[in-house]
Amino acid sequence: MKERIEIYSNKKKAFLLLIGSLVFVIGGIYMFINADSDTGFRARSPLFTKIIGVVSILFFGIGIFGSIKQLIRNRLMLIINGRGLNLNPKKNDLLEWKNIEGFREINISGTRIIIIHVDNGKEIIEKEKSKLIKKLMEFNLNSYGSPYNISASTMNIKPNQLLDLLNQKLSETKYSV
Repeated sequence: MKERIEIYSNKKKAFLLLIGSLVFVIGGIYMFINADSDTGFRARSPLFTKIIGVVSILFFGIGIFGSIKQLIRNRLMLIINGRGLNLNPKKNDLLEWKNIEGFREINISGTRIIIIHVDNGKEIIEKEKSKLIKKLMEFNLNSYGSPYNISASTMNIKPNQLLDLLNQKLSETKYSV
């Protein structure tokens, strides 16, 4: 299998995030400006309403920034090639086919996640340098039986298509050895 498949970020979802974030930022501005008036915010103190408005502006303002960044750049999310899966193309983090045992799909709060079962999960975690990523990988290993998972929700591919593609490429490499 010499073919290289690149999967990029989903611009449609980034656009929806932008619209949703804009609505909440506008709502936060409205709450902040009208906290002292009698326009429906009488149940709470004006200070509490202003705090909620500012938190909404800040939190969803970050969402606006992130979605615009994702709309401008077409970010490479996953590379599938003859050697394995590159789960983090920026770091050139390759997970070789020989270490992959299989894939399965789980559903967490409506988000479909693909679990990548590997034969050396504890070794992979030990090699990780970032303490935060190491903790996340340990959590994934303890909770789902693998340090790796893929959420196709941010990718420009449907979860069932990604799972089928991964299973197909895994079986091709197993039979070509």
